[in-house]
Amino acid sequence: MNALTLIFTSLCVFAIGYRFYGLFIARRVMALNDDRPTPAVTLADGHDYVKTDKYVLFGHHFAAIAAAGPLLGPVLAAQFGFLPGALWIIIGAVVAGAVHDSIVLFASIRHKGKSLSAIAGAEIGNVAGKVASIAILFILILTLAGLSIAVVNAMFASPWGTFTVFCTIPIAMVMGIYMHNIRPGDVKGASVIGVLLLLLSVLAGPYVAANPTLASLFTFSKKEIALIIPIYGFFASVLPVWFLLVPRDYLSTYLKIGTIVMLALGIVAVHPQLQMPAITQFAGGGGPVIPGAVFPFIFITIACGALSGFHAIIGTGTTPKMIARERDVLFVGYGAMLTEGFVAIMALIAACTLVPADYFAINSAPKAFEALGMTPVNLPELAREVGEQVQGRPGGAVSLAVGMAYIFSSIPFMKGLMAYWYHFAIMFEAVFILSAVDAGTRVGRYLLQEMLAKVYPRFTDNTWTPGVIITSLIFTSAWGYLVYTGDITTIWPLFGMSNQLLATCALIVGATMLIRLGRARYAWVAAVPGILMIPITMSAGYLNITRNFLPKGLMLLAVLSVILMILMSIVFISAFLRWYKLLQVKERVVDANGDSVVENVEIPDDRYALPAAQE
Repeated sequence: MNALTLIFTSLCVFAIGYRFYGLFIARRVMALNDDRPTPAVTLADGHDYVKTDKYVLFGHHFAAIAAAGPLLGPVLAAQFGFLPGALWIIIGAVVAGAVHDSIVLFASIRHKGKSLSAIAGAEIGNVAGKVASIAILFILILTLAGLSIAVVNAMFASPWGTFTVFCTIPIAMVMGIYMHNIRPGDVKGASVIGVLLLLLSVLAGPYVAANPTLASLFTFSKKEIALIIPIYGFFASVLPVWFLLVPRDYLSTYLKIGTIVMLALGIVAVHPQLQMPAITQFAGGGGPVIPGAVFPFIFITIACGALSGFHAIIGTGTTPKMIARERDVLFVGYGAMLTEGFVAIMALIAACTLVPADYFAINSAPKAFEALGMTPVNLPELAREVGEQVQGRPGGAVSLAVGMAYIFSSIPFMKGLMAYWYHFAIMFEAVFILSAVDAGTRVGRYLLQEMLAKVYPRFTDNTWTPGVIITSLIFTSAWGYLVYTGDITTIWPLFGMSNQLLATCALIVGATMLIRLGRARYAWVAAVPGILMIPITMSAGYLNITRNFLPKGLMLLAVLSVILMILMSIVFISAFLRWYKLLQVKERVVDANGDSVVENVEIPDDRYALPAAQE
């Protein structure tokens, strides 16, 4: 099959999905109304609640949600062939992922920018809220640890990539100061400054790597990178969103989308064939990359490319506190998810353009590949052109970089630049992931503040510096410890299952809110994918425990999997009981927005109120 066919098919489906299904959800299901002020307006504090241009916010949101999932998941899922992954990405992104992201963002806006656990507590009940908060905090720690370990593996001993990634931090600060202090609201001017500086840093990368003195300054070991990333996460969580997080994510979006567009144009120019068959012999299990069959592991492995619980953390964390008007939910929530779906399609294509034997040689441990009885075809030549040993490096990052570099270097006027494109792709992957790390850390801080506020209410004050520092330090220390001591093979499998469990939880909570708002006839848009994902995630968790963790003696991971599945089951059962209760109500009441709803819920203002004597 030609890669162009897959590209055009995905673009057409995504465009139709946005134009019709997305608008249906925005207008009918959520009934978005710009007359309702958003938390960015009513709770504006200049620190976390900041009214933000929708294009800048799209950049932040896309950069935050598009982490390792849409890049590595589809690459790993190529083990089953290109067809299962392509079908789930194209269909899942439209009817599950984008629906999930939109409704979660809408729910948080209606709940004053609250976290998913707080929304679950208000919509379902206190028990569900407390259980969800524990599960979400744990899942977020696992997610950030897994993402950060992927960055460590991509950046260590890579001065070019490390230099370029580091440059995005001061560049973002310059953009933030420009948009906030020098020329408030001048997004175009800041964009020009940021893109030019980013291009200069990318072009300077090879010269830095070639200079022994400069290269030594940007060459770090795995342990050193594992310490640097949590430190960065701490400062990204503490500093105002306008100073570092938003402009950096907006800046990295240019790199992300620009690279994907370049890859698409490269595919158009090269016309590569998909070397991987539509369905491989490993669809029934027994493959060396994923320890299971296409069902249910295709859903768990693709993750962020089609549906992701991590998006719920961002959609109820930083983004709802910055959205300027309700109708921006369609563009930011639904649109960003479809963009990520296209990223996933491009990653799948890049992996499937490799000869299957070469793909499995990269993504399998040496012993596992030897057992396949395959012989690499183009891999020795690819490794020579890249200038690095690429065989026996599982995880998806290296095979994706090799595939991207192969496509780019196949363009007539770019021949001989294989090594350049390979290292550029590694840097591209690292930026993708770090953007999610900084936003995820800030959301984790929000969640910890909500939990500690039960003991000391002042933790809800986002301007109280000691509270912000304490919660940021606790949270970054937790996932930073896992990064420093853990390994991607021990954390990633549990992350995959827990990530999809969280997405299922968010869909169920969203459906509950729609029923309460008197829109039960539309609640199916969230309820159907949510209910379908329950047996998928639970069966994947069971198979992970029985066929992956227990045979390897990973008792801790097995126990944690069971705990997560039990916690989420409590939330699901509580939600279904709540559905039954709400559907029995016949009379309507009017809420604070003037809408006719089944029941009102109390949405307190989280901001800390000073005692009268201190006001």
